[in-house]
Amino acid sequence: MLYNQMKYVIDLNTHVPAYQQLYLQVREDIVNGIYPAGSKLPSKRTVALNCNISTVTVEHAYALLSDEGYIEARERSGFFVIFRADDGFVSSPVSNTLRRISTNKHVDANDAFPFSVLAKTMRKVISEAGDGMLERSPNLGTIELREAIRIYLAQNRGILADTKQIIIGSGSEYLYTLLVELLGRDRVYAIEAPSYKKIEQVYEASDVRLEKLPLTDDGIDSLSLKKSSADILHISPYRSYPSGVTATASKRHEYLRWAEKGDRYIIEDDFESEFSVSRKTEETLFSHSLRDNVIYMNTFSKTVSPSFRVGYMVLPKTLAEEYEKKLGFLSCTVPTYIQLVLAELITNGDFERHINRARRNKRKQLT
Repeated sequence: MLYNQMKYVIDLNTHVPAYQQLYLQVREDIVNGIYPAGSKLPSKRTVALNCNISTVTVEHAYALLSDEGYIEARERSGFFVIFRADDGFVSSPVSNTLRRISTNKHVDANDAFPFSVLAKTMRKVISEAGDGMLERSPNLGTIELREAIRIYLAQNRGILADTKQIIIGSGSEYLYTLLVELLGRDRVYAIEAPSYKKIEQVYEASDVRLEKLPLTDDGIDSLSLKKSSADILHISPYRSYPSGVTATASKRHEYLRWAEKGDRYIIEDDFESEFSVSRKTEETLFSHSLRDNVIYMNTFSKTVSPSFRVGYMVLPKTLAEEYEKKLGFLSCTVPTYIQLVLAELITNGDFERHINRARRNKRKQLT
């Protein structure tokens, strides 16, 4: 690409900082292959002259790209693209086929979110939101957080949903209880064995019929799943806890085929896949469901902090409508302030930068 063909436009009259505008535009060119892997980016001086901005602004934008693993600086040579289409956390359009997931290249997700970044964000929210952060949250959760999650899931997980399908709650256990109320106590629920203890406890406390389906090396035992009388299948396809089993591509297809019969639903409990060391983001069952009967769940307890007891679920459209009729009166259990902090972390890129750093660190640990 010739430097004089650059068409980066920096609007100095917007609230978005110039460096962030440049960062987003260059990142888009990298992801779209305008700057392929191995190519050299224009020098800071060249970009500054073309965009009528300072070299410091360009340096800041390039630093963000470097932090996220899109480019690297080479001494006395400049900045070079290291991002590849199948490398990194930015996803490509959803594939029509599921790929086999490696089950032996993962480590515990214990990388702490930078406290300095979190503290800075919390101060910013207090300053900008003012007493608005004391207002009562909408029942589904603040529009700021639900919209941030919607965009994040579309860009990184292949999940296309409306904000009305996204529900915020104080942790996974709370959301589990909501699902029982929504789907009904007259159904048969099935979980993996072994499974996260609290999942079992929630279902037992809800007084529903519960089946425990044994796990093998590639996921739930096929014969047990076939013989099960369950209507609801609650699974963690990626690194199920405590077994650490990741379902293979064929097993995930099997789950989806199981859900095609009758009035069945899959609860996809995706608590840790963002820390996968695979160079391509883990695919979701939700994004591959043809019957719109997969419920996707995730939490910020792993990715941000255990003290942030905030989870969310994405309901199929028909269930979202049913939820509004049946449970829409329930208040959101997460304070508005916490939701605004999380929304800011996602929107300004700090959340994704943390995930990318953690993934790179884990890959280094395995080499």
